[in-house]
Amino acid sequence: MSQNNFYADYSWDKMLSLNPQSEYSIQKYHQILSPDWPDFLQKYLELPLLKRLEGVGLLCGTDWTKLYKNRFYYSRLDHSVGVALIIWHFTQDKAQTIAGLLHDVSTPVFSHVSDFRKGDALTQTATESDNARLLRSNEALLSLLKKDSLSIDQVEDYHKYPVADNEIPQLSADRLEYMYPSGMALDGSWTLETIKRTYEDIRVFKNENGEAELGFCTLKIAEEYCRHFCLIGHILQLNENKLTLNLLGQIMNRAIKSGCLTEEDFMTKNERQIIEKLEQSELDPEVNRLFWTFRTMTKIEHTDQALPENDYYSCSLKVKQRYINPLVHTKDGNTQRLSTLSSYGKMLIDDFLAYEDSPYGCVKLVK
Repeated sequence: MSQNNFYADYSWDKMLSLNPQSEYSIQKYHQILSPDWPDFLQKYLELPLLKRLEGVGLLCGTDWTKLYKNRFYYSRLDHSVGVALIIWHFTQDKAQTIAGLLHDVSTPVFSHVSDFRKGDALTQTATESDNARLLRSNEALLSLLKKDSLSIDQVEDYHKYPVADNEIPQLSADRLEYMYPSGMALDGSWTLETIKRTYEDIRVFKNENGEAELGFCTLKIAEEYCRHFCLIGHILQLNENKLTLNLLGQIMNRAIKSGCLTEEDFMTKNERQIIEKLEQSELDPEVNRLFWTFRTMTKIEHTDQALPENDYYSCSLKVKQRYINPLVHTKDGNTQRLSTLSSYGKMLIDDFLAYEDSPYGCVKLVK
């Protein structure tokens, strides 16, 4: 990788110490996403199906290791509400909004760690497979939908609503939502003020395929948003993040194999309960060593090859690259991708895709 790459200077330590502490309020953030709260949502939030997500962190188990400096906890329920509020704000459509609210009900504890432990680090979609089944089998949900004159077919798959979800590098409610709190919590790169300013510039446009897509009215704001987004995406493709999620995934797999945990635990217990059970159990020595390494590690080594396995946990992975190339409204009334309008935006995207960390990330195991 060229040292001229924009992201080459953004090491782990620099990223996590770059921005000062700021005010973070989930309530105020959600009010930015939709100043008018849709009253019909409240009854759905009482469903155990959704309330379980209070105990599942958006940031994939990183709240539980000293390697990270997360500034606050943001749950999958908070994320689901945020996605619903964005959809409601831009569509005023009840079915799409509820579909967005329900899109993560099959997410296990530690979120995408379950994708890593199942060998799906590259697409990170393995946790989605049970979503429709869980929704269709929930009588309380079906009853609420009937009262709202909605069918399960309208809400079981948010992928069919392009404002709710679409493919990278397009902008959708889901992608917009998870990057705002990720940036607030991981490195403080988003503040409530910058979120409000960028969010208020967004509208629904038609993309090159004739589908509805969120985009920006102002080129400078689109550039600013792309920079923030790709820098958070950079954190998520550094070896520190790859190693953390893969290590926790291996701990989960080995805890199941040893009988300490079950697959059911990941859908019925919250993250704190899982961590406490691992802390209090007489674990197999190998699992115990991995677990306490995860809990206490503060740095890793970037190497060209795996380090001795008796002393190190080593990880080499290709992971999903999370970046954005948003639509931008042009003076002639059309829309184009940022990369075609802005050499700066194109550089941000091209350098993001070209960036490669060292082949291996390695952490010294505790004794």
